[in-house]
Amino acid sequence: MRRSSTFARQVLLVRVGRRDGDLHPTDLTPTEHRYADRQRRRYGLDRLSRPTLGVDPTLSLDRADVDAVMPVSPAMPPMTQTDEAYSIPLLPGERTMARRMKFGLVNACTLASLMLGMLAIFLAMQGEVRMAALCLIACVGFDGLDGALARRLGVASPFGAQMDSLADMCSFGLAAPVVVYASLAGSVSTAAAAVACALVAACAAIRLARFNVSPKDGRFFCGVPTTMAAAVLAVTVAIGLPVPGAVLVAGVALLAFAMVSSFPYAKLARLVKLPPWLWLAPVIGALVDIRLTFALIVVGYLVSGPVLWLRQRRTA
Repeated sequence: MRRSSTFARQVLLVRVGRRDGDLHPTDLTPTEHRYADRQRRRYGLDRLSRPTLGVDPTLSLDRADVDAVMPVSPAMPPMTQTDEAYSIPLLPGERTMARRMKFGLVNACTLASLMLGMLAIFLAMQGEVRMAALCLIACVGFDGLDGALARRLGVASPFGAQMDSLADMCSFGLAAPVVVYASLAGSVSTAAAAVACALVAACAAIRLARFNVSPKDGRFFCGVPTTMAAAVLAVTVAIGLPVPGAVLVAGVALLAFAMVSSFPYAKLARLVKLPPWLWLAPVIGALVDIRLTFALIVVGYLVSGPVLWLRQRRTA
């Protein structure tokens, strides 16, 4: 048996050598090398790569030129070197335990805003719209707290900015429309409430994406920020404005379009610097009728954007 197997192996090598032409029965060249030589003979590249009689040797092709035009087997893709993995630190700068604790505190506020937004959704699904609206108001508070703490403690980072944007989308772009939809149930048609709330979610996503890639202006917002829009919706649900459902749906849609508008809206830092007597009127109005005062403040803020836009165009 051993002799017969050896004899069969020799016969196989002889037949392969005859087919390949220049292979010896004892040739142990790797398969890929034999395949490459077979391609060179098939396309006549060996004749081009070596000089012949009566032909100028300078016209012959180099092996590198031949290899450049020789077809490559699709079963053997070229090997590429992979880049070395690298990691970007979440907290740039000095990595001390104190800075890490501060960084964790800031991100804990962001996560608290996210969790409160989820709680608002759960409460709205159970019909507790007032409690859900209060959770949204708490979300607004934590959203402003994390940014203030990051700047105050010196741990502001690109990671924190992106995480804050994602939390805003969950809390203000998703939770706020769900709470508003639950509050409108029974007062307006389901389709109208769904369209208005879907506009809020879509415009909030556009507003946050545009804010992340746009240059920052220290004086004005470009469009109503998502935090303020969610605060308006939450307070509207919490105090229960006595207006028809159709008016509420129109107001929700108008607020959604105001988020993606190009009208400049003053930031809270500029509003705080207003004369004290201007703050006296809202306080007195809230003591008399908080619902009417809130509605007037919201309408005045929304109108201020187009007014400032017209003023800037005239002065330009």
